[in-house]
Amino acid sequence: MPHVIVKLWPGKTEEQKKRLAKDIARSVASNLDYKVEFVSVAMEEIGREDWTKKVYEPEIQTKWDKLYHKPGYKPSDYE
Repeated sequence: MPHVIVKLWPGKTEEQKKRLAKDIARSVASNLDYKVEFVSVAMEEIGREDWTKKVYEPEIQTKWDKLYHKPGYKPSDYE
């Protein structure tokens, strides 16, 4: 069953995160032919000061070939 983890900077409201999770779950279910009940979505807030070490380097930079949507930024854009 698909499980999606969204890593984001703090500051979004609970309502924004709930809407996003619902939209992601529906899209995953629709695109991958699952029932929406079989999809789970989590939100993990990572502070701007930790983003490069906890997200960009280990999950983006080192897994570039696995990304289906690549970011258009680099750490120096937000540090």
